[in-house]
Amino acid sequence: MRTYGKSAAFVALSATVAATALTGVMTAPAHAGTGSASAPTLSWRSCATAGGPAGQECADLPVPLDYRDPGGPQLSLAVTRVRSDRPAARRGTLMVIPGGPGSSGVQRVAEKGERLARETEGRYDIVSLDPRGVGGSTKASCGLAPEDRELVNLRSWPGADGSITENVTRSRRIAEACARNGGAVLRSLTTVNEARDIDRFRQALGEEKLSAWGSSYGTYVGAVYAQKYPQHTDRWVLDSSGDPNPSRVAKGWLANMAVGSADRFPDFARWASDPAREADGLRLARRAEDVRPLVLDLAARLDRAPRETTTPGVPLTGNRLRQAIQLALYDDEAFAGLAGLVREAGDPLVKPVLPGALSGPIPDADAAVTVGVICNDVRWRGTVASYARAVAADRAEHPLTAGMTANITPCSFWKDAPADPPTRITGQGPSNVLMVQGLRDPATPYSGALKMRAAFGDRARLVAVDHGGHGMYLGNGNACGDRAVTMFLNTGTRPEKDAYCAD
Repeated sequence: MRTYGKSAAFVALSATVAATALTGVMTAPAHAGTGSASAPTLSWRSCATAGGPAGQECADLPVPLDYRDPGGPQLSLAVTRVRSDRPAARRGTLMVIPGGPGSSGVQRVAEKGERLARETEGRYDIVSLDPRGVGGSTKASCGLAPEDRELVNLRSWPGADGSITENVTRSRRIAEACARNGGAVLRSLTTVNEARDIDRFRQALGEEKLSAWGSSYGTYVGAVYAQKYPQHTDRWVLDSSGDPNPSRVAKGWLANMAVGSADRFPDFARWASDPAREADGLRLARRAEDVRPLVLDLAARLDRAPRETTTPGVPLTGNRLRQAIQLALYDDEAFAGLAGLVREAGDPLVKPVLPGALSGPIPDADAAVTVGVICNDVRWRGTVASYARAVAADRAEHPLTAGMTANITPCSFWKDAPADPPTRITGQGPSNVLMVQGLRDPATPYSGALKMRAAFGDRARLVAVDHGGHGMYLGNGNACGDRAVTMFLNTGTRPEKDAYCAD
């Protein structure tokens, strides 16, 4: 069976989680058990899974639906911990902040907790949570039609001719459905509320300070937390950061993906032109510089004549191929799957096999949290005409993303104004942030991470890793970068100046 690597699951915007999901709003007061309103009591239970940390525990954390009304309706968040097995070495609690929006912290700890515990040698209890709307936490719903929940449609890929007419119609329809069906829970899905929820979790754990490892979108959550609660931060790691410009936020991240894809694609081109691929039938060209025109030409042909796939009713279109490219660029392990798909798409005798993330709709709750957070955080400015012009320019400058990263989204038709002003990240606070960043990141490019670095000023140090992919620490990075992060978590020592790790 052909594999598409870890990245497809990471960016499919679907959170698989805990069996104890609470889908409604609780009306219980903020406290639980004998805890006070500011420090609820957590009732821990075993939730260890095969392949995960043997001692993983889970609990449910009540948080206010609206922090302006702390005694009002409550939501329930799934939280998890892996306690240190070396009490004498323990120095604190390490919060794992998942990416997304839409990724599960419970699942992240199941996947990375054991290795993280080994790297930190028992110095921390490792904890995380499923953010509002995710996994085992209270869910929201937009009631979207299955077609509107396909990743290739949630991401606004323009028509084959560059038209955005269908994107405008779909984006308006999604925004209207979310306004009609989402209610107060959907409106509460914001980065600021996730930071507040993390601080509530800190209080429930009885900790004065937290250390953290935030990845991808989790770096922005971590940055917002560090801005709002600097006194409660200990050792703060931000892995694969985006530009925190408060006037753009997710709109800027989306635009930057065009740059990230261009930075990263040469890694795949070198891999797919390497003679070592010949034996597996995955060598796409004899020269690396020929790979990009080959796949762009294939996408254009699929625009004109989509191919039937092994998934009934879901053809391989040019945009599905382009989206498959985006998925594969996150992780070298996905390169073989992408090369196989390109081979199949060019062979008229073979039905292509789609990556799982592109073979059907994602769950409605996952679509709701993905759309909700990015649209609730900040107003998306622009007119249909301005988006059409931006798409035309992006298609010319960045053919790999073909206008998707500049296109209109449901946020352009979002009914509710942001409940909180966007957070501006500044240099005010303790100098305790270590950023680790790949030089060729397809989702959060190095150029965007430099803007996060500049915003933090002397609060941060940056370790640049000469490697491609998204998520460096204990993931797509290298031994040098991993050592720098582990040393910081274990000893508090950072490089005196920004540092570079050769591949």
